[in-house]
This record gives sequence, C-alpha cells and structure tokens, in this order.
Amino acid sequence: MSASDLAQARAWIADDPDAQTRAELENIVATAESADDAAAEELADRFAGLLEFGTAGLRGALGAGPNRMNRVVVIRTAAGLTAYLQQQTGRRDVTVVIGYDARHNSDVFARDTAAVIVAAGGRAMILPRPLPTPVLAFMIRHLGADAGVMVTASHNPPQDNGYKVYLGDGSQIVAPADAQISAAIGRFPTAASVERADDGWQTLDDDVVQDYIDSVCRVVRADGPREVSIVHTALHGVGTEIVRKAFAQAGFRDIQSVADQADPDPAFPTVAFPNPEEPGAIDHALALAQTAGADLVIANDPDADRCAVAIRREGDWTMLRGDEVGALLGAYLLRRGIPAGGVFANSIVSSRLLSRMAAAAGVAHAETLTGFKWISRVPDLTYGYEEALGYCTDPGQVRDKDGISAALLVAEFAAELKTGGRTFDDVLGDLAAEHGLHLTDSFSVRVADLALIGQIMSRLRDAQPESVAGQRVSRIDDLAKSDGGLPPTEGLRYFLADDTRVIVRPSGTEPKLKVYLEVIAADAASGAARLSAVRADFERLTRI
Repeated sequence: MSASDLAQARAWIADDPDAQTRAELENIVATAESADDAAAEELADRFAGLLEFGTAGLRGALGAGPNRMNRVVVIRTAAGLTAYLQQQTGRRDVTVVIGYDARHNSDVFARDTAAVIVAAGGRAMILPRPLPTPVLAFMIRHLGADAGVMVTASHNPPQDNGYKVYLGDGSQIVAPADAQISAAIGRFPTAASVERADDGWQTLDDDVVQDYIDSVCRVVRADGPREVSIVHTALHGVGTEIVRKAFAQAGFRDIQSVADQADPDPAFPTVAFPNPEEPGAIDHALALAQTAGADLVIANDPDADRCAVAIRREGDWTMLRGDEVGALLGAYLLRRGIPAGGVFANSIVSSRLLSRMAAAAGVAHAETLTGFKWISRVPDLTYGYEEALGYCTDPGQVRDKDGISAALLVAEFAAELKTGGRTFDDVLGDLAAEHGLHLTDSFSVRVADLALIGQIMSRLRDAQPESVAGQRVSRIDDLAKSDGGLPPTEGLRYFLADDTRVIVRPSGTEPKLKVYLEVIAADAASGAARLSAVRADFERLTRI
C-alpha cells in the first residue's frame, strides 16, 4: 500500500459525512495495513482518480473513495453543477428539478443535491417519490427549470448508482458543458468545502406526476383500438405504478404485471442483470404470458426509459430486437401521419432501415452519434430511436428516450393490427419486401482492465482487414477523425462490398467493447448465414 493512498484514505474518512462509507473505508485501510494485497489493490482503485463526469453524468459502483458513487462525490458534483448554472445564467436563483429511482442511496443523493443547491442560493424541487427517468425529463421544461438531475444507474448491476444531468432544454448534456461542469466540480475539493442547507427545498406533489401521465397518454389516439392482452414487467424498477396508471387512463384494461418483479427492489433478486436485453431477464414475463395467453409482453428497464417487446412466433415467445421495435414504431407513426417538416433520426449503430422508410415516405432523416443526448438535439425531431431499446416518440414533451410512451404506442399498434387479423411479423415482412431485409446483431467484449479496449482499437487501426467473410472491405470510417461527417467519437465503421456494415466502439457506460453488425439480404436464411459469418470474423478480430 502506497503512502499516498493511505494519506488520501485518511483525509477522505475525515471529510465523509456518511457513517457507513467511513466505516467501510476504515476497514479497508486496516486490512491493507496488515499487508493484505487484495485490500491494498482495492484501496488503490478507489483512489485512482475522481469518478469521471462525462456526457452521461456519473455512473459507478457504490462505495467510499473518489472513484466510487457516494455522498462526497455527489455533494461536490452538485456544487459544481450549481456553480456552472449560475455562471451560465448570470443568476444565483437557478432552479433544478431532481428525480431519483429506488436504488441504494438514490433518495440520499437526491436530498444532498437539493441541500447544496438551496445553500448556494438556488431553488431545488424534488419529485415526490422514486419515479421513472422520463418523468424527470418531462418535468424540466414543464416546470421551467434551468436543469434536471436524475439519480439512477438505469440498467446497471445492483451495486451501481449514477447521476444523470439535463439542461433546461430538456436534453442531456453534451460537450463542452460536460467539461465545464467537471471544471466547476474541481473548485470544490472536499465535501466540507460545500455548504448544505438543512431545509428549504420543495418536495413536489402528485399533481405534477399526473401532468406527466396526462401528457404521455396523448401519444395514443383517444379513439384508437384497445383490445390487446399485455404482460408487463418493471424488472424490480420504478416503472410499474406509472405504466399501469398510464395504460388505465389511456383505456388499456387487459394488462397484468409480473408479481415478483413489480415492486421496486434495489437487489434485483430475480434477474442476473436488470437489463431486458440480457438473456433470461424477461423469462418471468414470458412464463406469465404463456400461462395467461397474452398477445404481447412489454418490459421496462429499472428506470423505465427503455422498452422491450416480446411476441409469439410459431407458438414460442421471442423478444424483438431494438431495431425491429424501432422500425415498427416508425411504420406506425408514418401510418398516422408526420407533420410537415418533421424529422426521423436514429444513432449510427442502429439499423439503416428507418432511413429507407423515411426516404420512401418523403420524410427527412438524420443519423447521429450513439446516445439520446445526440438524437434529442436533432432539429424538428418527430421520432428517434437507438437499437438499445430506446425510443423518443414525443420529443415535444420528453427530449429523451421514454419507455412508457413507447409502450403505449406499441400496445396501440398491436391492438390495431389485431383488429385486422395481422401481427407485428406481418408488418416486418412488408418492410422487408419494400426496403430489403435488414438483419442486425451485436456482441460485446467485456474487459476487467479498460486499457485492453484501447489496445484492441489500436490493433484494428494498425491492421485493417482487406476482406471480411469473403467480401471486400470497401470503406473504413475512423469515427475519432469525424469520418462520415459526425462529431468525433471513438469507434470504427466498416462497409463491405455487399453493403454489410460493422461498427466497433467502446461502451459509454460499461467496461466493454461493443460490435454492431447489419446485413441487408433477400431472405432470412441467407441473411442469417451472412450475419453469422461476419460475426465470426469480427469475434476473431476483436479477441483479447
């Protein structure tokens, strides 16, 4: 154990207002001092630097130390954010609305944020209880706030928490605001250097939550069909209450919740990983749907900003890929009519099908970098999505992905198709016949050491393949150099002679490298074989 780590740990213990994390760190220090190498490594990791504040805000494991999520980090972050807002607006009385989910310490971090804002001369408004992220995103513009903070780690493991920041336009922060806020945080080196009020913030009432429900219900037609049987799971998150209220108010009566996943539980006891994309995550919902004879399964992630959909195919339940749901929602919105000047958008790692659908309908389309911080900023946006189960269906109200509005639209479309004896698969077949069968896949290379991601990316740049799965590589875009006309971001994009596309990029929220594949085929069998061959080659190219 280095003397520097020990000195930093003791200084942290003296500064930490939380008895639990103080005791945790004291125990690690005592164990490390007894020549325990594992404890020394743990201590070094906790003091390897301040948890990075980026365009996704903060996200990391709970625990003591600057490289963890804890009250010291949150207090300093709140102080930096408030100082940034005051500098940008020229006012001390900035207004920030704060939401939080049901993860460990989310309510504590929300109160600490409010206490810092009020002490600095600002106004803080806290949502009345643990609620979905889209509710917070809605409230920013609805209440005329200068910024919003959502305390959530979304679909991360139980040991994590996070701190997502939105500015007054309702969008998540992007550069240079992230760097400017980070610099402002640096002006507050300790929790003790930040004043905190004992009271003075406003706890909002249920009227504002009803305002969100009223708004989200307007995404569906008042006279639309409602005869569809739905099973819903919140995956132990905060979505159940708002989903059920919204569906009831919109007129959907046949909806069942997965009982053992309906209530918030920060331990997420029935899933290995609380992300509906992960294998097995929605198994309980599929089992209930099979027993109940449901038409549709809808799953939200723990903060309900994402929406997964499963349908019955030849007697078995299958979860649709995010790109399939993205195309279905796009098709439904096109069917209902897009206002003049409206724009569709999706991220570069999402399927190109939406752009072809938009072009055929005479609707403008934009491609953005990954993340709703980019999608939501597209001028005149009418609808945007990304393949990771995120859909922005009502950007005039929520400039972010919203798993509740998406779920309502999915349900209405399913009900409309049911009245005509059709299914989502029929619509996907129609789209494939008109625009080509777009098949997508992805895989991740998880790492214990983040440096390995940089090594893989360097290797790909130094040894560029001339062909992949028997097809010539016709173009390689280095996204870090803004190839393709987008702002610079780490990643590589490959196009093959047969119009196959592959994108390799580091995850923005987890320690993994992500690889996204898309082939355009004449039929499912040849497309699946092609996709498998391309995947095999890139699994080899990205192997650690």
